[in-house]
Amino acid sequence: MPGHLPIETERLLLRPFEPGDLDVLASLHGDSDLVRWVPWGPRTREQAAEVLERKLRSTSFEQEGEGLGIAPVVKATGEMVGDFTLQYISAEHSIAELGYLLALRAQGRGYATEAATAVLDLAFGELGLHRVTARIEARNAASIALAERLGMRREAHFAENEWVKGEWQSEVVYAILDREWRDRAPWHA
Repeated sequence: MPGHLPIETERLLLRPFEPGDLDVLASLHGDSDLVRWVPWGPRTREQAAEVLERKLRSTSFEQEGEGLGIAPVVKATGEMVGDFTLQYISAEHSIAELGYLLALRAQGRGYATEAATAVLDLAFGELGLHRVTARIEARNAASIALAERLGMRREAHFAENEWVKGEWQSEVVYAILDREWRDRAPWHA
């Protein structure tokens, strides 16, 4: 089903990535503080260009492994402030994974919650998914707080399960089901 984006929220336009997004994407992916808790990066501009090429093709949600690359843009300023993904994990089990990265300068304003709410509305509405998960490094308090604001529940804590960036890192897994999201509908309406 092509054409899931753009999505307009009160303050944001969630659109597919565009070729002109390289500067912002390179800035996001190259920021060592911002990518501290993700398994990759910081990335060089050349690496960010390769990622952007993949994101330009991340516009389909037909088969497992596909997904949506989502660029949140502040409508008032036209500024792209993050990198969100919805990855199709299992067709048989109707599962996707939500990923999010928001520029440090845009944090603390509710943009991540606003964008993720719209992505979950898409996941459980138009896409008809049963379950959405988020995998987060256990020390990433901001990402954990966002998952919890969205109504996701912590389902697992894997202690030192991955060797990342020269250290053992732990992972927590959050999830929410379609019926749980529908029950929360008045919360974000």
